[in-house]
Amino acid sequence: MLKTAGLILAGALVLGVGTAGWAYWHLNDNIKSVDINSALGDNRPQRAMTTPAPSTSSSASPLPTGSLNILVLGSDSRSGEENQELGGGSSTGARSDTAMVVHIDAGRTEATVVSIPRDTLVTRPSCPLSSGGSTEEAYRTMFNSAYAIGGPVCAVKTVESLSDVRMDHYIEIDFSGFAKLVDALGGVTVTTDDDIDDEDSHLRLEAGTHHLDGEQALALARTRHGIGDGSDLGRIGLQQKLVKALLDQISTAGLLTDPAQLYRVADAVTGSLTTDTGLDSLSELMSLGQSLSGLSSDAVRTVTMPVVPAASDPNRVVAEEPEAGELWESLR
Repeated sequence: MLKTAGLILAGALVLGVGTAGWAYWHLNDNIKSVDINSALGDNRPQRAMTTPAPSTSSSASPLPTGSLNILVLGSDSRSGEENQELGGGSSTGARSDTAMVVHIDAGRTEATVVSIPRDTLVTRPSCPLSSGGSTEEAYRTMFNSAYAIGGPVCAVKTVESLSDVRMDHYIEIDFSGFAKLVDALGGVTVTTDDDIDDEDSHLRLEAGTHHLDGEQALALARTRHGIGDGSDLGRIGLQQKLVKALLDQISTAGLLTDPAQLYRVADAVTGSLTTDTGLDSLSELMSLGQSLSGLSSDAVRTVTMPVVPAASDPNRVVAEEPEAGELWESLR
């Protein structure tokens, strides 16, 4: 998603799709942001050193090459008619339906994607609220409650408390935005190992290779009851396959030779994003994407935070130690 956003936007501008003032303004104005750094202050894990790459041009700004940790959330927000149609449920709240910490190695040619099961029981720290005041610290509460109660700021603080890893950036994509992105790319091809029949996500697929449209891809990302034991862990495996399939689809879609499709994809990307204020402009997203130009899907490792069933509730999990701690240590 990170490489996708930056490179698609860079390509749009290079081709002239976004050079017209209205188009540039529209794409830039699409992006929503949250000032997470100001909200959380300095009481956070230490930031990794980021160094610029040598510039080959006196006029070009050097691209950063240091390691990065980015929290990527898929939100099941019901706000807006399109999200309600795709997700159903109440329009009064949202949860982090998918949570991944994307660690980009120094040099930015390899990455590790760590999925955090949303059913993980955690200690949720006290989080500042935009309306003033703060939430109370909570023990043995579900991980995805952090977003529900305190939004992106609390989601970031909870991940940092869980991992002791500084989140350099935050990116969120909602239901309708994800479906639009897949459709704008012409769909995505995914191979499933087992039959899927999930009444909740309305997805029915036989085991095998399928080319999915946006609504089907979203259903695949949300499916859990139609596979395996119905736990969040089986769903995470499908999400990780989908991430790699999207990277492959982007590399073969021929976007740079089809300006109209490229603009549709750029519009879908920017229209679905909420970022921290360090990534809330076209230029910042483009710089990030360009710094990841050497990252291929084969160099992306997907893992799940090690967990075990919670003693208090077999339908919940807790971090398995010392394995989980060792994984987080490798990302610092």
